[in-house]
Amino acid sequence: MVINSRQEHRDRHPRLPIRRAFSLGVVGFLTAASVLALAGPASAASTLGGAAAAKGRYFGAAVAANHLGESPYAATLDTEFNAVTPENEMKWDAVERSRNSFTFGSADQIVGHAQGKGMKIRGHTLVWHSQLPGWVGGLSATELRSAMNNHITKVMQHYQGKIYAWDVVNEAFQDGNSGARRSSPFQDKLGDGFIEEAFRTARAADPNAKLCYNDYNTDGQNAKSNAVYNMVKDFKARGVPIDCVGFQSHFNGQSPVPGDYQQNLQRFAALGVDVQITELDIEGSGTAQADSYRRVTQACLAVSRCTGITVWGIPDKYSWRASGTPLLFDDNYGKKPAYNAVLAALGGSSDGGGGGGRTCTVSYAETQRWGDRFNGQVTVRAGSSAISGWTVTVTVRSAQSVATTWNGSPSWDSSGKVMTMRPNGNGTLGAGAATSFGFTVMANGDWSAPTIGSCTAS
Repeated sequence: MVINSRQEHRDRHPRLPIRRAFSLGVVGFLTAASVLALAGPASAASTLGGAAAAKGRYFGAAVAANHLGESPYAATLDTEFNAVTPENEMKWDAVERSRNSFTFGSADQIVGHAQGKGMKIRGHTLVWHSQLPGWVGGLSATELRSAMNNHITKVMQHYQGKIYAWDVVNEAFQDGNSGARRSSPFQDKLGDGFIEEAFRTARAADPNAKLCYNDYNTDGQNAKSNAVYNMVKDFKARGVPIDCVGFQSHFNGQSPVPGDYQQNLQRFAALGVDVQITELDIEGSGTAQADSYRRVTQACLAVSRCTGITVWGIPDKYSWRASGTPLLFDDNYGKKPAYNAVLAALGGSSDGGGGGGRTCTVSYAETQRWGDRFNGQVTVRAGSSAISGWTVTVTVRSAQSVATTWNGSPSWDSSGKVMTMRPNGNGTLGAGAATSFGFTVMANGDWSAPTIGSCTAS
């Protein structure tokens, strides 16, 4: 099973993520609305993280530090997930661009945020052929060994006691039918033993962290997964410290969820290691995408040593495969059918498990446009129970500003771009009832629709 090309995979973590603006681009009144999912946590089982925790597992997301200041992004992360993986911020070129000079600021930002919310943190990644600063490849074998061990030690000791599990070595095997090791500075200069050495160094650096090998296209039984399996089996037999194996699980139409996915996870678990789904995303939409996500979730639940699932991103617009809409939340943080399928597979319920949870949804429409501004309207609708209050965030683009508002009480973050709207006499809604608030946006050349955050009910 091969994901189209390796270059596609290597580019999944760009420094400046692709942003796909949702542009209405129509003068006058629009009736199209984007329905956004509820966010008011009524019980633990109404969120992905809560439902996973009830099954003894975590449900995490890959996180980019530069998105944490976006209110809907942070709110969705904090509400739905109980684990994080830094997307780029812990990679070699991010933390050690110059030899033995370490910069942890962006990674620390993610770790601090996650710790403040009680989330598990997966470290990603210590030794990988990609996203290496140029100086690494120019080292002699002796110097490379020293640099690799120093990098592992310094990074792990910086985060000692904070990281649940580390991807110690990432993607060291070739695609195709050979089962061979991938060419890299580490493989070419240090030979097959570099993986074992990396794991032994990692154990010494932080004896309490779980140590994982992580790879892609190993989700079913094939030459590549067999090669990884044989390595793990050998490590366990010889006492090489390895605690877990990560399965990235990037799927699309050409590379679907394999029929033996669960059996493959189970055979690795039988070696005495935990298995984790580390970078899950599935291109597609609607029922087909939802069914694939459900199957992956059920497979993890069926394997007792499958300790958690991480999706590679939160909304589709920030995915490395944004055009394939592969994640659980749409561009406006609305919950997709795939989200509902995962939550149901985990045993959760979107209405809080008993139908009595206070919930609300929001929808947005542009209602009028002039030469320099446009009006937006947000409709707030109560769920299956009455609510006595609601909160919704509205984030405008950097060039835009909100000139006026009505039917709500706004407050602003320090940037002046994120507005939190609360009721102004229209907070009490019966089950299924709706109200609305509005605002005028000065476009300043950017006619993109604002980002509407999820609705929190009280």
